[in-house]
Amino acid sequence: MSQTVGLTRLAYSRVWHHVSATATHQKLAPPSMEAPPSLGRLASRIAVILMGKHKPTFDPSTDCGDYVVVTNCAALHVTGRKMWQKTYYRHNTRPGSLKSLTMDRLMEKHGGSEILRKAVRGMLPKNRLRDKRLARLKAFEGKAHPYKDNLIRFGGVVVGSEGWEKAAERIRYNDQQRL
Repeated sequence: MSQTVGLTRLAYSRVWHHVSATATHQKLAPPSMEAPPSLGRLASRIAVILMGKHKPTFDPSTDCGDYVVVTNCAALHVTGRKMWQKTYYRHNTRPGSLKSLTMDRLMEKHGGSEILRKAVRGMLPKNRLRDKRLARLKAFEGKAHPYKDNLIRFGGVVVGSEGWEKAAERIRYNDQQRL
């Protein structure tokens, strides 16, 4: 792949994406289901964006992913009895120092953003780029976050919010008329 043909500089630029942990997504949930996406589906979608697999210039050895801002992590949706049965382990290599914590205890202690961060970390490739990619994940418990100015916009409307598709169509129509 040539670095000089086309708009590769634009593809390598980093963009900010907004993902809500409570909003339904047409690609992640079946049409009959109106529940928010489960933790695993949400984490895999975020991991794809952090790696840059959605871009035409994806290369596994290059860090070309984007930033992701996740809101409403306090209301993460998990199926079954995972909230009480899933266990997180940590060990500091000393004998007898294995610590375990269930998901509900971790949610009380650190919040849903830490659970999401651990899920996304497990879905990223285990290489030298993992920590850099994970640093671009910004997770928040509520709706408020300091990155509102950085999000992608079409005609002043944030992508993913209500009315952004109409704004994008209006811009495309105006550009077509201009040409």
